[in-house]
Amino acid sequence: MLKKLAKSIREYKLPSILAPIFISGEVLMEVIIPLIVAELINQGINYKNAAGEIVGNADNLIKIGLILVACCLISMILGTLAGDFAAKASTGFAKNLRKDMFYSIQNYSFKNIDKFSSSSLITRLTTDVTNVQNSYQMLIRIAVRSPMMIIFSFVMAFYIHPKLGSIFLCVVPVLILGLLLIMKFAFPLFMKMFKIYDNLNRVTQENLRGVRVVKSFVREDFEKKKFTDVSDSIYNIATKAETIVAFNSPLMLMCVYACMLLVSWIGAHLIVGSGGAELSEGELTSMFTYTMQILMNFMMLSMIFIMITMSRASAERIVEVLDETPDIHNPENPLYEVKDGSIEFRDVDFSYSSDMKKLCLSDVYLKINSGETVGIIGSTGSSKSTLVQLIPRLYDTTGGTVLVGGTDVRDYDIKTLRDSVAMVLQKNVLFSGTIKENLRWGNENATDEEIIEACKLACADEFIRTFPDGYDTYIEEGGTNVSGGQKQRLCIARALLKVPKILILDDSTSAVDTHTDALIQKALKEFIPETTKLIIAQRISSIEHADKIVVLDEGKISAVGTHSELLETSEIYKEVYSSQNKGGLS
Repeated sequence: MLKKLAKSIREYKLPSILAPIFISGEVLMEVIIPLIVAELINQGINYKNAAGEIVGNADNLIKIGLILVACCLISMILGTLAGDFAAKASTGFAKNLRKDMFYSIQNYSFKNIDKFSSSSLITRLTTDVTNVQNSYQMLIRIAVRSPMMIIFSFVMAFYIHPKLGSIFLCVVPVLILGLLLIMKFAFPLFMKMFKIYDNLNRVTQENLRGVRVVKSFVREDFEKKKFTDVSDSIYNIATKAETIVAFNSPLMLMCVYACMLLVSWIGAHLIVGSGGAELSEGELTSMFTYTMQILMNFMMLSMIFIMITMSRASAERIVEVLDETPDIHNPENPLYEVKDGSIEFRDVDFSYSSDMKKLCLSDVYLKINSGETVGIIGSTGSSKSTLVQLIPRLYDTTGGTVLVGGTDVRDYDIKTLRDSVAMVLQKNVLFSGTIKENLRWGNENATDEEIIEACKLACADEFIRTFPDGYDTYIEEGGTNVSGGQKQRLCIARALLKVPKILILDDSTSAVDTHTDALIQKALKEFIPETTKLIIAQRISSIEHADKIVVLDEGKISAVGTHSELLETSEIYKEVYSSQNKGGLS
């Protein structure tokens, strides 16, 4: 896991190395300062003359005082530089981590994406990365500073007086045991909390996306309760976790005060009993400083352990995203040219799961010539969308082969294949930006004339010109400021700008009236005759003039033929046609 995360440090390796180096210098200065203070007291304030009387020494005070000030200034400069480099390293690491995760997600196939919810991915890209960033900064700063300070302070304490220094050896096992117990019980709770964060994001996301539905059905109270329930769950688990973590503070303070009392008591006896020969006042003052340094840095170490406990759960979730291997990838020697728009399904089976008993498509054999218009119809759940998603390799077949231009789709370069296939999905998506910016997703170099021509074919030009800003009209996030039919026509125009060899319309005219639908079908047939067109539709009127119509039933091809042929040979098609005609008459 650590090795995987470390790859995201990259160009921030130098700040990551410099931060600990400067921290080491700062620690060295802070360890030396108590010794200088001891000398200041012994050789300056408590300086004794030849007769053994305390008379003080102004020259020593000034000389040692200047050394003390210089050490403090050096310590401050080194600490500032260490903080600066640590901040650059941690924020840069977080930036790269988010970039690496986002790039990984972009390479996912639909099957990979199905493993993660969108709310979970958002949490991982934000909250989880922030937790790891904070931990990384603490690791290259405090995790270096605290152990060094503890070790150096131990050495100096034993150097001053071994008996007093041994007090700390009794406290350390208590602290370590306490920290291990806190980590053991807190980690599972933090792991559970982050999973509920995913649920919180999901509830919020659903509510914001469906706010119009919520208001139209007057379900605000229900949505508030959903949010409150999830929020309360996070509160309860976070409270339990933080309650366990809170034991760290009293444990540390107990150890600090115990050490201070023991050092004071034993130190006072040593000074009084030996008349200052075994331990001087300055040395006792230094011991108090080293006591605080050792125990305060143990407290800092405990904070690091707590942060690592929290971020470990986040790190594991991030690595899950980075480790997810796209199941669709380029072959060793890919083809970079699609000859034509012919399509062939050879004994195709497909399942969304690894269970071969749960096939969505089975024994599909279908041949489509380049330039043909093919209608696909079937009941809800008959796997119409699944069938066409196999063509641009949004999914790979479980069994059998899909050929485009006479070649197995798995032999093509993925970008080349998908550039040759334009697909208007069932869920039409527009991005925030102008109409032109949205349409140029189909062809980023498209001229204004090409954009207008594509919009005319999709019957979108007319309504676009009614907007005050025309093609520069701003589309809100998700296309909320245009109607369903307008959104569909913009998505069709965007697909046409690709000038594809294969055009797939997945129920993409369901929100337009039958007259506009007929105009779109006519324009597609007349202006892009060489493009193979696959039209999934619920209305027979949308596909009755197709060269052939495919009837799907429960993942199998029930019948193939023209409109007139199917009326005679297919009971399913005849039933759909009859029901729609009756509906029209009524």
